[in-house]
Amino acid sequence: MSELNVTEKSGREIRICFLGESFVNGAGDPDCLGWTGRICVNANKKGHDITYYNLGVRRETSTELRNRWRKEVSYRLPKEYDGRVVFSFGVNDTTIENGKTRVSLTESIENIHSILSEAKQLYPVLMVSPPPCFDSEQDGRNQRIMNLSQEFALVCHEVNVPYLDVFPILEKSNIWIDEAKNYDGAHPRAAGYAEFAHIVDNWDAWLNWFR
Repeated sequence: MSELNVTEKSGREIRICFLGESFVNGAGDPDCLGWTGRICVNANKKGHDITYYNLGVRRETSTELRNRWRKEVSYRLPKEYDGRVVFSFGVNDTTIENGKTRVSLTESIENIHSILSEAKQLYPVLMVSPPPCFDSEQDGRNQRIMNLSQEFALVCHEVNVPYLDVFPILEKSNIWIDEAKNYDGAHPRAAGYAEFAHIVDNWDAWLNWFR
């Protein structure tokens, strides 16, 4: 190990699993980092020893996540290690298919309550809201995402899990919206994910993990 690494590393290894959908996966980012990779890069640059697991799955709903998260996380975060979990999901729940959302609002709330209630008994947990997409007034998807995010905030308050609502910030971001519009209508490119990462990087709940 180089002298630089010896002097800069904090001495505590932290393993973090990030779970959710394509925005966690970083879909659309040519740098293959998304926001999750960027905040871990930044934490490592500050001297924190992080093992980073990106467990985002494209098109996954909260129902599907509820069925898989514990098995995948427990395999990567054995009890002898300092394991943490960050969740961010919900956009896919709001997609209209066959005339209705893929997951009803009631079921989405049940899913997040179940996931977070169980996870916080096992690990330190953070929850990041679903982000906006490029939206037309006819589609109304961002309104559904915003409504879901507000319900998620209530659940997080109830179960005492820190919640970061990135939706209102990114909705006003020309970079995020323009990149999504010019790519696939939903996902940004590198600059958009960098904006997302900047929001999380300055979140007290995230910073407190490393103090």
